Amino acid sequence: MKYNTSRSKLLMPEYGRNVQRMVEYLMTIEDKDKRLRNATAIVELMSTLTPHLKTIEDYKHKLWDHLYQMTDFKLEVEGPYPPPLREEVLKKPEVLPYPRANQRNRHVGKNLTQLIEKAIAEPDPEKRQGFTQIIGYYMKLAYTNWHKEPVHDDMIKNELAALSNGILKYESGGYKVHFDNRNHKHGKNNRNRNFNNNGGGGYGKNKKYKNKSK
Repeated sequence: MKYNTSRSKLLMPEYGRNVQRMVEYLMTIEDKDKRLRNATAIVELMSTLTPHLKTIEDYKHKLWDHLYQMTDFKLEVEGPYPPPLREEVLKKPEVLPYPRANQRNRHVGKNLTQLIEKAIAEPDPEKRQGFTQIIGYYMKLAYTNWHKEPVHDDMIKNELAALSNGILKYESGGYKVHFDNRNHKHGKNNRNRNFNNNGGGGYGKNKKYKNKSK
């Protein structure tokens, strides 16, 4: 019995061992015309084995490049496309720089940071306070979703004040989050119920903020 550890290494595993053996036989053919005919037949077989590549523009060119790779770039045929260079095919892509924006408030996410910036830029005091209450409500909702426990209003108030440099002041009592241990497995339904019962939909309907504690 032959094991894969004793066989030649598959240079393109997606095409399988049988195609690799055909390519190895192809390299033993001395006649150039016969070698080209066999290479063309192998490319057609590769096209049948990978139909998803047909959605790529000029997919035949890609298949011929794969054939050259399976011969370790040693195949010599007068194919329809020039042979690829080893350096171009095996070249590693450039490292993408990791975004370093918002390092201080990374834990609250980019979307919440943008909401805070929009609330700070709002000139109308009443609308700004409405934004503040909605942002505080969302922070409470996110906290209970991740930590599965209630959060005190003073914690949200201090956190939002720190994120906004003291400009946004969350008022406790305006919105409340009702935490139910029985709904841990149904977090989505619980969040929707809190959102509807506590006036969360006012943000989408542009309702004015009203302090319910008065």
